[in-house]
Amino acid sequence: MNAIESFGIDKQYENHVALHPLDISIPEGSVFGLLGPNGAGKTTLLRIINQIISPDNGSVSFYGQNIRSSHSHQIGYLPEERGLYKKMKVGEQSMYLAQLKGLSRKESRKRLHWWFKKWELETWWDKKVEELSKGMAQKIQFIITVIHEPKLLIFDEPFSGLDPVNAALIRDEILRIKEEGATIVLSTHRMESVEELCSHIALLNHGEKILDGTVNEIRESHRNGNFRLSYRSNEPITLSLPEQVEISQNLRDFNKGICIAEIQSVKLNSSEIISVLAPQVDTIRFEEIIPSMNDIFIKSVKK
Repeated sequence: MNAIESFGIDKQYENHVALHPLDISIPEGSVFGLLGPNGAGKTTLLRIINQIISPDNGSVSFYGQNIRSSHSHQIGYLPEERGLYKKMKVGEQSMYLAQLKGLSRKESRKRLHWWFKKWELETWWDKKVEELSKGMAQKIQFIITVIHEPKLLIFDEPFSGLDPVNAALIRDEILRIKEEGATIVLSTHRMESVEELCSHIALLNHGEKILDGTVNEIRESHRNGNFRLSYRSNEPITLSLPEQVEISQNLRDFNKGICIAEIQSVKLNSSEIISVLAPQVDTIRFEEIIPSMNDIFIKSVKK
């Protein structure tokens, strides 16, 4: 089953078309990367899924049912625009927002104390939100987003403002929650996070879907016959290669006695290239360079 399916949804604001008719499927139990440059339509789509706004046309299903207001307590949403009341105390506001998620006061306090103890935030309970650093406020909002243990979690730029330690903390929690059965939608510009976390992605541009599928399938489909050869030699060797194979560069590495050659071939596979190179050099390593999600993102958007 898909956690979310959209069927021909579109949205227009006055003279700006935010979403063209869009079909999208988010598999249950996946970490789904929703990607695209600024203004691509990502936030509009997320707001439609969260029923903050309605599409002009089309429909959205939630675990096989037409999405409706009663599903809101099964969704957790961390928007890119953060929103905590600065003059309220951290614990007081956390309790208030947890109860808005449908938890009782007793259960809200129990779950919040568990999270605050886990992340060593107990000393901040009675302090005002305005005293929090950006990263600390982000951690509080993450807790509030997941506190009611929803089936679907939507994170819009969850790593914004976080140092590497806290970014790793949030990343590990996302993976843990996913392992417990939740479906995660991750909207981010950090392509390294996409490769690390996401099993599926959809890439939007100008309100249209231009790419979707599993991360592995997409990277495999963008293979372009680039290889890297590392071999032992004090100076680059003039390699003898078939006409179908080109060397884009052949340079001495900073490490003494090692050279690196970058090779391109769209017709010969890695085994065939290795068989040609083996008699000529003392090979240390030979690898195919598969484009990163960052490279694919830039290429697809420009195209």
